[in-house]
Amino acid sequence: MAQYFVVHPENPQARLLKQAVQILQQGGVIAIPTDSSYALVCHLDDKGAVDAMRRIRGIDDKHQLTLLCRDLSELATYACVDNRQYRLLKSATPGAYTFILDATKEVPRRVSHPSRRTVGLRVPDHVVTQALLELHAQPLLSTTLIPPGESEPLNDPHEIRDRFEKQIQAVIDAGACSMLPTTVVDCTDGEPRVLRQGKGELSRLGLMA
Repeated sequence: MAQYFVVHPENPQARLLKQAVQILQQGGVIAIPTDSSYALVCHLDDKGAVDAMRRIRGIDDKHQLTLLCRDLSELATYACVDNRQYRLLKSATPGAYTFILDATKEVPRRVSHPSRRTVGLRVPDHVVTQALLELHAQPLLSTTLIPPGESEPLNDPHEIRDRFEKQIQAVIDAGACSMLPTTVVDCTDGEPRVLRQGKGELSRLGLMA
């Protein structure tokens, strides 16, 4: 049975988020709000939790997972970027953007794309997500909470609890989120390339669809 934490969207209770962090550190998968839709997250270095998160979503190892980071200070540990790429990321963080970047050796193979050695990275613009990341003190591995066989992400925490309470360990309820996924930009091959236009506006990046 998933634990259910109701937190204030602008001033989340630290004691509740600390309990959620403990669940993550013990190998749990939890549903959290973000600045796009709700997402599933788990500890980066826990293979069992990563595998469980993929099973819940119904995705294989070719599906690109994303690192949620507090800010760009953690970037160099996990991704290789040049000055131009860094300026692009800085212009859009925090925000509803996911950037596909070349992964460093610090990124476990189960996290990166199996053939390309790339990793998705984003800095969410959401008070609750940022507070959770700060308490966790390292990036979280994430994927948009889209049920298997469906195309739209979930944004209602009550529905998430009803549908996944036996598969995940906790839900953080900070109210409804957008139902738009992030805008995904591939930065691994010369010019940035938009793979998916979502909530993040392309004009902020100086890009066109």
